[in-house]
Amino acid sequence: MSHPYLCPNCKTNKTRFNIIEQKPRAVKMDPSTGEITDEFSMDHLDPIHLPYNGPARKIQCGVCGLIEDEHSFIKRAEYAQKKDNHLIH
Repeated sequence: MSHPYLCPNCKTNKTRFNIIEQKPRAVKMDPSTGEITDEFSMDHLDPIHLPYNGPARKIQCGVCGLIEDEHSFIKRAEYAQKKDNHLIH
């Protein structure tokens, strides 16, 4: 479902955004070299490895560069719409 966005930082941009799809990889790394030694599927994680629970996407404002959760851009647009509707009535 699509929603209008409004940048919560510059508060002017309603049209230009970068949508960043987040695709987590569960890995185990060598502590000395940083080399990936093992990779897990999200269905079969190590018992002490927590699954990713962050947002599926982040949004970057194409004007000021702010990167935030999509929810922040949607809520800012809803707030501005309510404010504009209130001023009209």
